[in-house]
Amino acid sequence: MQLILLQKVVNLGNLGDKVNVKPGYGRNYLVPQGKAVPATEANVAQFEARRAEYEAKAQAIHDEAESRRGKLEGASVTLKANASAEGKLYGSVGPRDIAEALTAATGVAVEKSEVVMGEGAIRHIGEFEVIVHLHADVETPVKVIVEAEAG
Repeated sequence: MQLILLQKVVNLGNLGDKVNVKPGYGRNYLVPQGKAVPATEANVAQFEARRAEYEAKAQAIHDEAESRRGKLEGASVTLKANASAEGKLYGSVGPRDIAEALTAATGVAVEKSEVVMGEGAIRHIGEFEVIVHLHADVETPVKVIVEAEAG
């Protein structure tokens, strides 16, 4: 399936690129999310006519992500969780918990989908580095400190 990208997509291409993707990825993700349109002659002509508008929109989204990164850079959040004496958590700390804590601590809205946890959910107390992926080109590390609840 051939598509024209309407914004930068990680590991796929930049705005305006014609890419070949598997039909399910295009039909179920890229097109409904507004990230791409089918590469028909009419869509190619329409894209070229509105290219400057798409580029301006993409730049505005990138600038907004950069300003959010500036506010989140060097941020640190402390979460309290129920833990055993050995430091193992009863349960885990996941992206939703971190996103909510960051939003509360910094005042910058962070979605759970923007929190990237390479090793999965946190299951021990301690300090962890988590990546907040704000845009295809913009990400920042955030320190997450998990402490045992006093109980």
